[in-house]
Amino acid sequence: MVLTRVFRAVGRSSLLEAGGASGAGQAQQQLARLPLRRKYTYRSGALKPMPEITPFGLFGVICTVIPGLLIGATISKNMANFLEENDLFVPSDDDDDDD
Repeated sequence: MVLTRVFRAVGRSSLLEAGGASGAGQAQQQLARLPLRRKYTYRSGALKPMPEITPFGLFGVICTVIPGLLIGATISKNMANFLEENDLFVPSDDDDDDD
């Protein structure tokens, strides 16, 4: 989508440059034929309807994030216990002897 906008902008500028003083009318006719993406109006000029509003916006985010954090914490705790039980990763006690 971004590349389409870039190529359209390059095409419009090249049409204007190529037209010069004598072909300015022709270049503007070609520019008028290029489709523009309008976010809030149709081609006829009529306004588009309002977008649907999600009624549970913030509540939905909270209901998604909190279980995700809890599940992730549980998985990481279980993996840490597994690694420690199998002696794959055991924290060294040498760092605690600084007293």
